[in-house]
Amino acid sequence: MKQPSALPGRVSHIIDVLVALVLVVAVGGNLVAGTWTFNVAIPVWVAWVATGACAVAILLRRHRPVTAYALALATLIPASFVGGGLGPAAALATASALYMTALHYPRSRSLIAMGAGLVVVAFLEFLHLGPSTLASTALAGGGVAGSWALGWTARQRQANLALLTEAHADQAVSDERLRIAREMHDVVAHSMSLIAVKAAVGNHVAKEQPEEAREALRVIELTSRETLVELRRMLGVLRSGDGTPEAALGPAPKLADLRTLAERAGQAGVRVELIGEVVDELPEGVALSVYRITQEAVTNVVKHAGPSTCRVTITEGPGEISVEIVDDGRGEGSAATVGGHGLIGMRERVAVYGGDFEAGPLPAGGFRVFARLPYAVEEVGTR
Repeated sequence: MKQPSALPGRVSHIIDVLVALVLVVAVGGNLVAGTWTFNVAIPVWVAWVATGACAVAILLRRHRPVTAYALALATLIPASFVGGGLGPAAALATASALYMTALHYPRSRSLIAMGAGLVVVAFLEFLHLGPSTLASTALAGGGVAGSWALGWTARQRQANLALLTEAHADQAVSDERLRIAREMHDVVAHSMSLIAVKAAVGNHVAKEQPEEAREALRVIELTSRETLVELRRMLGVLRSGDGTPEAALGPAPKLADLRTLAERAGQAGVRVELIGEVVDELPEGVALSVYRITQEAVTNVVKHAGPSTCRVTITEGPGEISVEIVDDGRGEGSAATVGGHGLIGMRERVAVYGGDFEAGPLPAGGFRVFARLPYAVEEVGTR
């Protein structure tokens, strides 16, 4: 799994360091120059301690938000009495620490922190009663509440983003499971149907026609080996996340492999006639879908239609390709009346590309499957 980058966190810490440095330089420069007039006469070192406490609170706010907030709030009380530039510096440290407290802690706990800040602010403001006390109290309290609201909003946004990411991950897993189930069904169902048919033939003629029985066993052996290769390819795709080189995995079936599919069906007693040119310049996903739809339809003919003829017609149009599979077997015994996921899988493959799908018995007997898969012409040009 790809590890998340630590760059955003490092940038945030660098910003905190820069803010703390700017605060120390700005306040310290005024202290050295003696430009501020304090309400209470204090030693200079006390002002430097208060400035250092504000800087430490800013540096600690991401690692220990509550500790940083408590330190900044404790510094705010004497800084407000002293006056000068210490009060705004402590207010900045308090607001930034409260923001991180609301961001990292549950609402109930962060609300307690905000309440403590409001009490301190109200206490400090009412110590200086005057005509503007209520206005200044509302302004200071609004700053405290605003800092908390920004942090809580950011927390909610992160929570929503996490839920959305989890939902997308679950959907991706669900889609991948569906794709794997579809691939497994197409491969296993086709091969096992052919094996079952040939095994029945071999068992039936084993005594009277041993040569035909051996031929059936040969087909079973060949089909079994090819199925194992295909299953290993799909399992290899599942394991490709552990560093397995993609080149070691077998190629996905292409439309050119329909000829081999037709030969296998012929060995099971179903003559497959391919009509139309095999299109090579197709997106890989479209070509695989056409192959799998044809494979599933032919498999249903082998299983349900009995000895018959099957016609596969491939038609290419501007930005789309369609395939029609028609057999002349027992229409009522075909896939339409047999349970399973074959038709569902074919319909899902077509739905991925927003195409059309039809399947059903024909009035004169037999069964018809039709699928049209549109695709963007640009997909072919960029391959």
